[in-house]
Amino acid sequence: MSGVTAKEAQEAREAREARERAGGRSGPAPARPPAPSRDPRYVREHREWLAAGLFLAPDVLGLLVFVAVPMALSVGLSFFRVSGFGAYEWIGLGNYRRMLDDPLFWDSMRITGLYVVVLVPVLFCVSLGLGLLVKQRLPGVGAYRTALFLPYVISLVVVGVLWKFLLDEQTGAVNRAVRAAGFDGASWLGLPSLALGCVIAVMVWVMMGYYMIIFLAGLQEIPQEYYEAARIDGAGPWTTFRRITWPLLRPTSFFVLLMSTVAALTGGLDLIFVLTNGGPANGTSLAIFYIYQQAFGYGEYGYASAMGSFLVLIMVAVSAVIFRFTQGGRFDDGA
Repeated sequence: MSGVTAKEAQEAREAREARERAGGRSGPAPARPPAPSRDPRYVREHREWLAAGLFLAPDVLGLLVFVAVPMALSVGLSFFRVSGFGAYEWIGLGNYRRMLDDPLFWDSMRITGLYVVVLVPVLFCVSLGLGLLVKQRLPGVGAYRTALFLPYVISLVVVGVLWKFLLDEQTGAVNRAVRAAGFDGASWLGLPSLALGCVIAVMVWVMMGYYMIIFLAGLQEIPQEYYEAARIDGAGPWTTFRRITWPLLRPTSFFVLLMSTVAALTGGLDLIFVLTNGGPANGTSLAIFYIYQQAFGYGEYGYASAMGSFLVLIMVAVSAVIFRFTQGGRFDDGA
């Protein structure tokens, strides 16, 4: 008998019915593709970016809330005349035209320029010299570092009161020491030619400890093997500094130069307010102090915002010039 048997026909019919009940699929169900395996390097890099974002988030949020947003609001306010309490009048570029015609503002900008040109180089050199000094293995060097850094953590208001007492023409300790040495005392804060120099000297005294620590950190990053090789070759201290220390200290020097310039342009208000109040004869009225006077002394918030926006623009331009001429602190010469 050549045909299929009844048993085989029954089994085939049962198998066909089973396939129909299963949805008419013929053959085994296709297997799912295996899940792609994740590269460990990709996972590690992702975690590093996540950790960096979490660490940066508080600082970025603070900059946005306390710096970027107030700056944007200040620029917007500069196009209004603010009178009374909450009365705003749109005047467009009126505040900026007033600024261009204000001789007192340009006098304050001139004084600010002189202040920056003198303060920044002196502060840079003094801080670098102190950094080189406290890097040496001297007895009690830790105490010296602490004493030099201590003025930076004192409030500028306290510093202003202290130095105003020390520089007093009649009872100040400075004039007493000068007279004890056989010289005539001077009106340190009463003469325009001396007052600004006193402000600069006090600011150097306050800030030199901070930048000394920055320079010290940069100096400690220079490998000692370079200095040992220089001593073996017979190089003196000046040659060692010029050929090894100064080139390898360029990134730190760039940071100090940039930050001290920005601080000189935008800081010192507390000290000026307490020490000289902008006097005598507006001889220490920096731009930041004049802006403060217009805003909180005369209620000219729109005009003060216009001058503040202009000062920020000057600060950005000066920072760009520093970036350009220092090559951003890179080790190469930009060739």
